[in-house]
Parts: sequence; C-alpha cells; structure tokens
Amino acid sequence: MHLVVHADQRQFSLRDSGSRLNGSDWTALAVESHRIGPEPGGIAVATARSDLVESSVTLLPAAPGLILDAEHVVEADLPVPSGKIVISGPADYPSQEKFFSVLPGLYRARVSYVPAGPPSVDWNDHEYGEHYRYVVELWPVAASAGVEVLRQGASVWDG
Repeated sequence: MHLVVHADQRQFSLRDSGSRLNGSDWTALAVESHRIGPEPGGIAVATARSDLVESSVTLLPAAPGLILDAEHVVEADLPVPSGKIVISGPADYPSQEKFFSVLPGLYRARVSYVPAGPPSVDWNDHEYGEHYRYVVELWPVAASAGVEVLRQGASVWDG
C-alpha cells in the first residue's frame, strides 16, 4: 500500500487500532540512533520533514532482504491484537487515518529510509529537511525482539 502521510511534528505512527501512542519513548537514543519511538501499542517513525511524506506498507511472509539504497534501516515489534493497523500523523483527524488489515498477532516492522524526491502531491516547499520514502515492511513473528538498527544513517539530522 502506497501512502502520503502528514508527518506533523516530524513523525507518523503505525499502531494497533485499539491503542493510542503517547510519545513517551522519544529518548535521545530513539531520536539520534533508532529514529523510531516504540511503545507497547505501536511505533512512531521520525521523519526528516514536518510535512507530507511518502510511505509504503507491505505485508510479507518472512523477513525481506535489505533495500540497497536505504540510508537507515531499523526494526521493532508491532503488536496488532485487533488485526487492524492505523497509520496516521499526530495531527490527523480520525477521518484522515489510513488502515491496513492483517491477521491478529505480533509483527516485526522494518522501517527503511530511502532517499527520494518530493511527493507527487502538494507539499510545503518552505519546510526544511530532506525528502525520504519511508518503506515499512511487516511480517509475522513468534517472539518479541526489541529495537534493532540494521543500517545506521547519519547520527543527527539537521533541524
């Protein structure tokens, strides 16, 4: 599924439809190294811009190979007991949320930061920051594994 998400406050989230994220896991390590904020009900993905960003979400049967041109790649657990994943920016109204259906269970979410041009929709040309496509790949897992950075991008983003 290809998406354009309003990453207000330089983030968007993937969460189980029965959960709410509170932003409590944005530690220095999460911001500078992981670039994701994992919480019990989902994950927040840090973006390089507070703007409209391109993303994709794909369900796979097993872990895929790494995307060669991704600058940063990180994985985390994503519990989805309801079978419905909500993808949204922090300022989105419920009518703006996007949904992705899966079988209920525990998933591994890999987020790859792939350099890209601006999205094909109107975007804020006054906003600073690089354009990336945030590729989210999901597959079912039997056990929790925590956060793991598979490819470390630059340690600190400008802005």
